[in-house]
Amino acid sequence: MSLSRRKFLVGCSTAVAAMSGGRIGQMVFAGERSQAQLPGTDEIMVVLFCRGGWDALSLVSPFDDAIYNEKRSSLALENPITINPNNGSFTSSIGLHPQAAPLAELYQQNSMAIVHACGLNNDTRSHFEAMDYIERGTPGNKNTASGWLTRHLQMVGEEGTIPTMSSGAAIPASLMANPNAISLKSLESYGLSSTWRYNHDENQTLFEALKRGYAGDGAFASTGRRTIETIEAIQQLKSQNADDFDYVPKPNLKYPYPSDGAGRDLSGALQTIAHTIKLDLGLRVATVDFGGWDTHEGQGTNGGYFADLVDGLSRNLHAFYNDLSDYWDRLTVVVMSEFGRRLGENTSGGTDHGHGNIMLTFGGNVNGGKIYGAWPGLEDLDQDQDLKITTDFRTILGEVVSKRLGNPELGKVFPGLTQETYQPLGLLKGNPGTIIF
Repeated sequence: MSLSRRKFLVGCSTAVAAMSGGRIGQMVFAGERSQAQLPGTDEIMVVLFCRGGWDALSLVSPFDDAIYNEKRSSLALENPITINPNNGSFTSSIGLHPQAAPLAELYQQNSMAIVHACGLNNDTRSHFEAMDYIERGTPGNKNTASGWLTRHLQMVGEEGTIPTMSSGAAIPASLMANPNAISLKSLESYGLSSTWRYNHDENQTLFEALKRGYAGDGAFASTGRRTIETIEAIQQLKSQNADDFDYVPKPNLKYPYPSDGAGRDLSGALQTIAHTIKLDLGLRVATVDFGGWDTHEGQGTNGGYFADLVDGLSRNLHAFYNDLSDYWDRLTVVVMSEFGRRLGENTSGGTDHGHGNIMLTFGGNVNGGKIYGAWPGLEDLDQDQDLKITTDFRTILGEVVSKRLGNPELGKVFPGLTQETYQPLGLLKGNPGTIIF
């Protein structure tokens, strides 16, 4: 079939504007792939960012602490799930939110570890600044030109069809300046968003035109070529598995992926990551977002808005982890948020932006069943209102990078990180090598 010039140009512009199901403004450009300096490993790291600043003191609560109950007269949890912190620095009992039963199960199976009183050592209470500092990996410096995951990947290299992905609509700042990272909502729908996608001949004509258009040098061309290569590889997989390409999780999961409620979107994102892993497309790093944690009002206790978020998060993580049980020895999941909330509740039945926080880690090589970090207590607060930070967030991420991802050069991954700040907690099994700052 012949194509008119006008139809051809319209098709090209439509495809480029919506290539890979995203938008051109969401692409992040950088130079060509740098030569790998380190051998790396076949480990898979998934970073789940709970955006909005979750209430760490409701998710993992010192529930019988007198100060906690005084400051949270209407928000203190009722009947939390008591867990043993296996950490002598805690002076009160510790419990998970009642809606976090799936997480409690993973903790008790030693598949999950918690770090309390951790976070970003910076006074900002801005969501955007805090997320920027964390994802660039340089607290206090918003001018860093790349994300911390990008710098790690530049050192170990990226091979495979989809080595790096964000399961969602946009690339996060942690992957900023990575020309190989793609945003992917689902493998089933990944392709050229043009009216030609239903006609094989016209679709191939468009592909060839795009290849010629991205044949040059530079970041834009590199990213375009990478996207086209990925689309073609996925199309080939689809043609080889035409009858069963839709993702089907492992059967009989105790907590299935949620199909509704607060965790529905996260469910789809995690299943896309699981699908990519199981297709053996070379995935090594994946990111995913779960928003809505900014609970200034109507937070609730055992039920309500926050409880719904916890329920969605917990069920999804349990489903994801057990769906990928065949990959446990290669999989590490880190769950984090930009900051915690203040100890005291506000007058609107919620909590305001705070400081000290928690991070969760899952995986077959996680030394789970323990809460790590030095508990500072609630008597001496940061600025008289926030849980103090005793563990820098880069310590947790650095331990994953060095012990599981084969990169001991933490000074390059996290510029400004020092030996004094980096005090590994023993979260993970593995040999970190000689750490270089």
